[in-house]
Amino acid sequence: MIKVRSKLPFRCVPVAFFVLCFAAHTVTAEQVTPGEGEQKLIAEQALQDEDATQVYAGVRYVWLGRHQIEVTITAPDRLRQDLFIRLTAGAKNDRRTFLVRWQDKQGAVKDQPVEYGGYDGFRPLDLPVPKELRPPVTVRFLGTGARQGFFSRIAVVAGDAKGVVNGSSVEMKVSLIPAATPGPVDGGFAATYPEFARLWQESVNPAEDLAADNPERTFRLAARHGRQAHEILFRCRKYMEGWLTQADPKTGLIPRNLTASRDIWNPEDAAADNYPFLVLTAFVTDKPLFEGRMLEMLRTETRLTSRLDTIPDAWSFSKQGFVRSEPNLAAIIFGGSEYVKDGLLPLTEYLGPSPWLERLIAIENAIWKHAPLSTPFGPIPSDNVEVNGEQLQVLSRLYWLTGEKRYLEWAERLGDYYLLGSNHPTRHFRDLRLRDHGCEIVSGLCELYVAVSFAHPEKADAYRAPIHEMCDRILEVGCDARGMMYNVIQPQVGTHDSGICDTWGYNYNGIYSVYLIDKTPQYREAVRRVLSHLRDDVGDYHWGSADEYADSLEGAINLYNREPIPSAAEWIDRKIHDMWKPQRPDGIIEGWHGDGNVARTALMYAFWKTQGLRAEPWREDIRLGAVFQKGQLHVSLTIDRPWTGRLLFDRPRHKHFFHLPVDYPRINQFPEWFTVDESESLVVEDLMRKDQLVISAQKAWSGLEVDLPGPGEYRWIVTKQDR
Repeated sequence: MIKVRSKLPFRCVPVAFFVLCFAAHTVTAEQVTPGEGEQKLIAEQALQDEDATQVYAGVRYVWLGRHQIEVTITAPDRLRQDLFIRLTAGAKNDRRTFLVRWQDKQGAVKDQPVEYGGYDGFRPLDLPVPKELRPPVTVRFLGTGARQGFFSRIAVVAGDAKGVVNGSSVEMKVSLIPAATPGPVDGGFAATYPEFARLWQESVNPAEDLAADNPERTFRLAARHGRQAHEILFRCRKYMEGWLTQADPKTGLIPRNLTASRDIWNPEDAAADNYPFLVLTAFVTDKPLFEGRMLEMLRTETRLTSRLDTIPDAWSFSKQGFVRSEPNLAAIIFGGSEYVKDGLLPLTEYLGPSPWLERLIAIENAIWKHAPLSTPFGPIPSDNVEVNGEQLQVLSRLYWLTGEKRYLEWAERLGDYYLLGSNHPTRHFRDLRLRDHGCEIVSGLCELYVAVSFAHPEKADAYRAPIHEMCDRILEVGCDARGMMYNVIQPQVGTHDSGICDTWGYNYNGIYSVYLIDKTPQYREAVRRVLSHLRDDVGDYHWGSADEYADSLEGAINLYNREPIPSAAEWIDRKIHDMWKPQRPDGIIEGWHGDGNVARTALMYAFWKTQGLRAEPWREDIRLGAVFQKGQLHVSLTIDRPWTGRLLFDRPRHKHFFHLPVDYPRINQFPEWFTVDESESLVVEDLMRKDQLVISAQKAWSGLEVDLPGPGEYRWIVTKQDR
């Protein structure tokens, strides 16, 4: 694969600018003013999808996930030796891939994989026309990988203007060819397991046939939830197995992706986005693997990759050493912050105290020990809003978890910097990103506001007006009629791009959290509005990669947990299948670190369908689902052969693990559904054996033992009571 470095801007005279009309346009050399030793622009064209939502940073583009781009170039022999195509290539602080397929009139074909990126916005990217091809040359740009390229312009450039003489002409014809499917491409996973695929799709004894007050209807719905949860856990298990086969044989660590970065483990991607959800999948489906290999991977990465005290840095498998020969402080802090917030914090949300929490605290302490940026409020880790937003989220929760005041003091240092200084997100920012790599500051500041409202009321009084100012402005200029949020807004002037962001729910998490503190009615109504529009108005919008579906669905699940709008649940049920659609027969989804985010959201969905209940040990034939209705939990468990194990109930983790004063919506939290507090006990009625027993909260958490003698469906009704 060729890795392309973007070239610096060059001097040129545009000679052809036209919209997509799928016709040839001829440009003669008389239209170009030659210059000594200069590159010369011969032909140029804007690339614009007819879908006006395909906009980034205010620029319309064509994304290879929706269209292939085909270009035919005709040029004289004296020019063809020194021509190249210049694409204005877009990236979102990520790496993008695509395939260039060259073909000449003799039929010679040359495929050229290209990877680019690592920046935000659009930059020129040059592709020399292969000298061995004879005009006319047809080149087709095709999407590959999880993050496919997107482009706003295309040009033909002569490398040496002295070769462009009177009478020369170049003809360029550009066509857009729709991709084969309007949504995610089917990776073929379900077809590999037809016996399960039929189970996931079939409507066995549909609940809708019965009256709403019929108890049988509730159990049929619980059984359906069991089939839905089964699909998720089975897919997650295969995702985990697939990625573990790709681990580095020597270290046991997983690579960043399975293409250009398969030699690299790095904290901001492999560790932050993928590894933690291998861990959580193992915890739910394979406890010995969780206690063995997953814990060993943590110990290995801690031993090998810690570079600045306990903060990790990117590691090369082939070198068996760090990727960068010298430590880069900004990069190390960024990677450590990503690992803590995106990976270790979600694990702690579900697991509670664990070795992963110990790693989180060690990295977090080191980040603040080395915080390099001086401000009037004290040193902070970065001027990057993503890093600082992540830190606000981590510190606000870590303060409650540990009770250590320094974490709140560090968070307030950042809060003062953004809310009381000259860096207010909507008053001072020219551009505010509401999507990934920017939205973190919005929810982070809101999390801090929740914390100080209970722990430091005087500071909450100082923050209240600027927090409301931020939320009000986002709702005023950052949302379309459906409540969907734009990628980027210009809050000072009230403009925005036309594309919507998959991280809309993360921003609404913060706004709803402020509602929980101040009871501002329009903040709650904004959340209810966007949830109400999902099914009918957002519908089958194609979010992009599976990772982008995962972020959008996580936001919906988290907010639905607080505001259960029925139509939103229907949308979530439908779109979860689009998220999983790219999964391959080997279990791997798209072959990059974003696969872990799919598993993260999928597990959230499964816990919703089981109401937090788990079966241990998990087995591939277990279909466990539950419905909470009229104060009772209706549980259905279907098996294909005898099973002995435990049913484990959830606890109010926000209270028991984090000691939070309120369960506000927060990114990667794994929402709570049916939970058992220490002051409660459960009355469990076994409908098969026609008996009941009372168990304590401790017993509910450690698991109710069950011995199921044969295949079939088993049912229970569970009711809480105070001890």
